[in-house]
Amino acid sequence: MNKTATGAAGQAADGVAPTLELNGIYKAFGGVKALSDVALRLYPGEVHTLMGQNGAGKSTLIKVLTGVYAPDSGEIRLDGRVVQPSSTHDAQNLGISTVYQEVNLCPNLSVAENIFIGRYPRKYGGIDWKAMQQQAQRLLGDLQIHIDVTAALARYPLAIQQMVAISRALSVSAKVLILDEPTSSLDEAEVRLLFDVLRKLRGQGMAILFVTHFLEQTYEISDRITVLRNGVLEGEYQASALSRFELVNKMVGTQSQPGKETAGEDKEARAPGSGEIVLQARGLGRKGILAPLDLDFRAGEVFGLCGLLGSGRTEAARLLFGADKADSGSIRMKGEPGRFNSPRDAIAAGIGFCSEDRKAEGAILELSVRENIILALQARAGLLRVIPRKRQQAIASDYVKWLGIKTPDIDTPISSLSGGNQQKALLARWLATDPAMLILDEPTRGIDVRAKQEIMDHVIALCRKGMAILFISSEIPEVLRCSDRMLVLRDREPCGEYLRGELDDESVLQVIAGECE
Repeated sequence: MNKTATGAAGQAADGVAPTLELNGIYKAFGGVKALSDVALRLYPGEVHTLMGQNGAGKSTLIKVLTGVYAPDSGEIRLDGRVVQPSSTHDAQNLGISTVYQEVNLCPNLSVAENIFIGRYPRKYGGIDWKAMQQQAQRLLGDLQIHIDVTAALARYPLAIQQMVAISRALSVSAKVLILDEPTSSLDEAEVRLLFDVLRKLRGQGMAILFVTHFLEQTYEISDRITVLRNGVLEGEYQASALSRFELVNKMVGTQSQPGKETAGEDKEARAPGSGEIVLQARGLGRKGILAPLDLDFRAGEVFGLCGLLGSGRTEAARLLFGADKADSGSIRMKGEPGRFNSPRDAIAAGIGFCSEDRKAEGAILELSVRENIILALQARAGLLRVIPRKRQQAIASDYVKWLGIKTPDIDTPISSLSGGNQQKALLARWLATDPAMLILDEPTRGIDVRAKQEIMDHVIALCRKGMAILFISSEIPEVLRCSDRMLVLRDREPCGEYLRGELDDESVLQVIAGECE
């Protein structure tokens, strides 16, 4: 049964019918259910926010809405009529337009050309440039945006490019506007500009679906909120009737059972703050991406980063590793000033980084287990100092045995291994470099319980040997169990550092929600 906090299905409290309605949407990939009996209702003159953790099904639902995926079952109704968009172009023609996080326009073309690309007004067999520019000025003017539409799009900041993308969406008589993480790369002033535009469109009767992971923005702009969790509809709520704590709790759900031993639980008492500082960061941040952070990572200590998706966890890890460049702050490594302009600098300084995306940024699927394990060590040595094959085999064999990596042999392609064994091989890659500090970003995502426990046992063992570990996980109970100290992040900003035992499952949600500072 669909869960709702607003009247009977298909009808708001005031009797207004939804512009867009989805019912009983199912979608599976290879037997894995991505969406199960999901419903969604978008009303005219409302901003409806879709929220959920990673893997909740938000992206899949949007792709069903926009014709990228056909649902396995269920129906989509637009203005009461059943529709079946077969492509994004088809969805757009029906009146469902989408603006994505990454603006998918052409920066080398003019603003006017981007608004009308593929639909240029014609005159005497050619493009009517004057009419196109006048229409572009009118569309942007309706949004209170007054810029030179003949200038290249690349000339303008990302916020203006978002406005151009919205104008393009509106130029095809959109009934529904979908905004997929539109504020992820915007600063505060640019977010204000976007929200002013959304309020104007809402006032004109537009049905707007706003997808975000920022709590403050959700409550600033939303009339209604739908929460997905693990591909299932958790519920639909009036924003004014749902507290931040309730929203966070509904997104995260119950993840642990009191009294039961769980993966990676550390039974030994530790003394946080007693080890040598391996890495110290002061004021480390990047405008529009992460507010400045002060961080100390100590030998023999697990430091956890906790927060919802988009809170700044991965962004902090990437700044520390030099994968992204900080524009403020400083780093000291074992007391000496350091600046990591690239991951190579960080590796040379003794830092390892297991990325959350093991397929795109971790495992090289075409290479063998041995080659994947040796990769970071070879990168540190340089291309001109090739590690002998016999040494590669010895290193890979030792880690395969120690971590219990299940593989026919070390020269088996890593693509043939299970997710858990791939993750262990990536852990081995960084351990082979003998790092002073190891950054683990979602090291247990998508793997079975047994593999998860084995990996966390190895992490704790490494900590016992004096390694400094930064541990990031979307599973809050896992962070609470494993961390000696933890920093809670909310909407890209720090909101409190805590010692082991100072927070529990409920109080950490209150901190994340901003109800317990």
